[in-house]
Amino acid sequence: MRKLNWEFADEPVSEEFVRNIGKELGYEFPEDYIKCAAKYNGANVEPEVFDVEGKERVFGALLTYDKSIGEYIVNIYNDYKSTLPKGLVPIVLDPAGNLVCFDYNDSYNSPIVVFWEHENAGEKEIIMKEEGLTVDEVEKVARENVFYVADTFTDFLNKLHD
Repeated sequence: MRKLNWEFADEPVSEEFVRNIGKELGYEFPEDYIKCAAKYNGANVEPEVFDVEGKERVFGALLTYDKSIGEYIVNIYNDYKSTLPKGLVPIVLDPAGNLVCFDYNDSYNSPIVVFWEHENAGEKEIIMKEEGLTVDEVEKVARENVFYVADTFTDFLNKLHD
C-alpha cells in the first residue's frame, strides 16, 4: 500500500471492537478496513482526492468508533439507513455530506467500495408512498446515487491522490 499521512485521529480502538461494531450492524468488515479503522479511528488522510466517474471527490474522515463524537459509525449508519440502498454501510464522510460505503449487495464476504451521493436521495418509504413504487423499484431508484470506487478498501486507499 502507498504511503498515506493520517491526521487528527481519535483514540485508537481495538480491531476486535471494530469487528464487533460491524457484526452489530449485521456485516463482517474486511480485515484491511478493520486494521486501518482501529489504528486511524476518525482520521483525515493526505492525499485526500479520489475519482468517481471522472469527477474528483474528497475523502473527509473515517467514521469514528468513539460514541461521544457526532460521526460515530453506528449513529451515521442509523441516520442514513432509511435513505441508503440495502447493503450499504458508510465508512467515510466527505466534506459535502456524501458517503463512501461498503456495498454488500453482491457479496457478503467481500464488499466493494462505493460512493453514495446524497443529492436527490430521499427516504425510501416516502418515495414509495409518493411515487407508488414497490420495494424493489425504490431500491433501484436509491441505487442511482451509488457509484463504484474500488474492489477493496486497500484499492480505494491506493486511488487517493493530490
